[in-house]
Amino acid sequence: MSISILVSYIFLGLSLAAPIGPVNSARLDKGIKNGFWHAWIVGAGSMLADAVFMLFVYLGMVNFLDIPVVQIFLWLFGGFILIYSGLESILGVNRVNLTYSRKKDSLTKCFLTGFMMSITSPLSILFWLGIYGSVLAKTAQVNGTGQLLIYSCMIFVGLTLWDVFVAGLTTGFRKLLNDLSLKIISIISGISLLGFGVYFGYQGLKALFNF
Repeated sequence: MSISILVSYIFLGLSLAAPIGPVNSARLDKGIKNGFWHAWIVGAGSMLADAVFMLFVYLGMVNFLDIPVVQIFLWLFGGFILIYSGLESILGVNRVNLTYSRKKDSLTKCFLTGFMMSITSPLSILFWLGIYGSVLAKTAQVNGTGQLLIYSCMIFVGLTLWDVFVAGLTTGFRKLLNDLSLKIISIISGISLLGFGVYFGYQGLKALFNF
């Protein structure tokens, strides 16, 4: 097993985590408002969902997602979670300032936010099961099944590195911001989450009426 192969799987983990989406929007929002650990714990919740997706692939449960009722539920419930989070971010903007109490958002709440956003996101599900499933199949074909766990761990190393990077980034940004810019970022983050939520909801309703 070469170092270059292990590094390539770490980069795969980074590439899976890096695209701007609901989780990264929430990560930035919580981190800038509350600090490093709140941003990091959102990512930790998301990574737990990633682990669940990985387990599904291992157990061969991908076909379960082909059931139309399951797809409709995921779209609609995912949309609800994102719209709720977006509205919460926008409506609570007047409470945001540089002395924002960290008790406003508990670490448990931030963890559940990251987990629920990922576990209910059809895009995350398709992304993970599609990319990770194909990577898993190729790895098994080329190297056998013995190394699958090690490669999967390397993917998680990449996810963790990205989580720490974003959490550190938000902490650094926080020192350069004032009350107004914090509120603007909170609104932009909320609008982003609302946009994803409306899209998910639309897809769910379209699938429901075509069911």
